[in-house]
Amino acid sequence: MWKTFYIKPNEIGILYHRSDFKKILQPGTYTYLGWHWQVKTYDLNQPEAQIENLELLLRNHSAELQQYLLIVRTAFNQAALVRWGQNWVSVAPNQLRAFWRGFIEVESYLFNLEESLELPTEFVQQVYSVALHGLKKFQISEYEIGMLSVQNNFVRPLEPGEYAFWSFDRNVTIRTLSRIMPNPDFPLEDVLIEKHPDFVTAYCEQVQLLSPQVAIVRYRGKVISILPPTSRKLFWQGVEVEVIDISTDAKLQPPLVAELVSGAQEVVLLSRHCLHIREVPAQHVGLLYVNQEFQAQLEPGVHAWWLFGRSFQTEIIDLRLQSMEVTGQDILSKDKVPLRLNLTAGFRIQDPLRAKNGLSDISGFLYKELQFALRGAVGEKSLDSLLEDKGAIDRSISEYIRQKTVDYGIEVDSVGVKDIILPGEIKTILSKVVEAEKAAQANVVRRREETAATRSMLNTAKVMEDNPVALRLKELEVLERIAERIDKIQVNGSLDSVLTDLIRMNRQ
Repeated sequence: MWKTFYIKPNEIGILYHRSDFKKILQPGTYTYLGWHWQVKTYDLNQPEAQIENLELLLRNHSAELQQYLLIVRTAFNQAALVRWGQNWVSVAPNQLRAFWRGFIEVESYLFNLEESLELPTEFVQQVYSVALHGLKKFQISEYEIGMLSVQNNFVRPLEPGEYAFWSFDRNVTIRTLSRIMPNPDFPLEDVLIEKHPDFVTAYCEQVQLLSPQVAIVRYRGKVISILPPTSRKLFWQGVEVEVIDISTDAKLQPPLVAELVSGAQEVVLLSRHCLHIREVPAQHVGLLYVNQEFQAQLEPGVHAWWLFGRSFQTEIIDLRLQSMEVTGQDILSKDKVPLRLNLTAGFRIQDPLRAKNGLSDISGFLYKELQFALRGAVGEKSLDSLLEDKGAIDRSISEYIRQKTVDYGIEVDSVGVKDIILPGEIKTILSKVVEAEKAAQANVVRRREETAATRSMLNTAKVMEDNPVALRLKELEVLERIAERIDKIQVNGSLDSVLTDLIRMNRQ
């Protein structure tokens, strides 16, 4: 019996007899005698040939098959790229793949992964836009450097450009670092310094500090980093590094203070954890203690010290005249009268070091001693003596407090009792006493005035007795006063008779 097979123009066939390979059939019609012939056809629009038992067929019919097939075989350390027309496919290690020849142009390229995982540049541009299994593609911008790592181990830097790397059974990563930032976060800096000195020399500025050193790193004149002692750090080349020895003197010079303490905000933020900063106002003095020991007095201005390996304390002392109020002091006078007093004192610190070293609390000491002095001065005097001479209290307190403060470099400028507050009942009694005293003084004044008036009247009478004209003038003055109070006066007779009658009426 005959069997006929038809191979389409876009197909190719493989002829088998009882499962044995016989030959490749091109497009056309074929007739064979017998039942055991069979043909498997393949669409040439799909370039890859999915042939069963390909390995076995190649052993026995390699020459004939390779006339029609592009055979791609990769070892354990190889990968391949296959191009058919404008398309690409990748072939992993330890694979056997076949692609039909002739219908579409097919080419293969084999790569040794032990020599390099990087795809050659001439292939990168061709496959960069194609998604290929086992091939990682990266683009490094012109302002970046790429750090290529395989299995988490740094391999080499990558300049700007496009790259592709085989990643079959391997972890291939690229970390990009900006060249615009002079202090990027380098991955595993210590490993780079010790294992890859060529990279460090070619691209980086390495800073390695000893225990008594700090470093200020500047880029284009601006501080970008402050490094503590014993630190190690990488920067891109182009930075300026100033190494400062702080073994003997940790204080910053004025130019550095202006730059790190009073400069740009971002620089101040960088330095605030590295410096002990203290500003001494005008009319003040600062006391510097390093590791709990006094070191120096500080003049007004801004001061800063490196913190590393030392502890700093600074005390600010006000040299201006200061006042202290001691208020609400309830004290008994010598005659057991309860009094409440308010005291004020003015003082200034002449020797800050002696005052601070001798007294743990200057204000507390002064307040306590002023209390003692006030109680002593008031308790020794009666109420009357206190009220008569308040200055005696001031003098007593002033003498006492000056003796107490002279050894501590404190000068007491003035002391004064502002208020002496009496109890309510004592105020009432004193008010009555004052009222009685004032009433007696008023009575004396009134009697003195009455005596003077009587004496004046007597003198006037004597003058009138000896001078009738003066008497007549006085009478006229009286008449004038009476006339001021009377709306109408009618006079009958002479003026003398009127005056005589008025005088008589007054006498009655």
